[in-house]
Amino acid sequence: MDKVKIGQFIADCRKDKKLTQEQLAEKLNISKNAVSKWERGICLMDMSLLKPLSEILDVSVNDILSGEKIPEDKIKEKSEENIIKLSEFNHYKSVTIGTIFMLVTITIIIIYSLIKNMECFGYTTLLFGFSAVVYFYKYKQSNNRTFLLCAWCMIIAFIANFIAFIFE
Repeated sequence: MDKVKIGQFIADCRKDKKLTQEQLAEKLNISKNAVSKWERGICLMDMSLLKPLSEILDVSVNDILSGEKIPEDKIKEKSEENIIKLSEFNHYKSVTIGTIFMLVTITIIIIYSLIKNMECFGYTTLLFGFSAVVYFYKYKQSNNRTFLLCAWCMIIAFIANFIAFIFE
């Protein structure tokens, strides 16, 4: 999903309705900062706000998810495309939450091991391996080369830690 395109579309529709960010936020019962973040393409709205937002802006949910008014002859095609993208987005979001939980847990175990003067190569190997997989997955989802670079850094750290773990 193109957050910038969607954000610009929301901003344009809001301005067409002669609403300020604050007025739109009030109607949706959210903060003005949330609307600002959408419009700047920093994040997407909570999916539960799609229907009320579409009603306020007098556009379809499909238009919002596409970031543009969809011509009548393209509605079916765009709907299918948006459903797939939304499914990928929700999967990506749940993977991210799980990843954060795993990384925090492993980090706590490593810190505890260091405090107790215990061996932690196995934990750090697990941390770097897991991080490499996550960064590679993020790269596949976004095609952002920064994630690919991070994945390779984690793979190198994983290999180094794995070797240290085996020979320790």
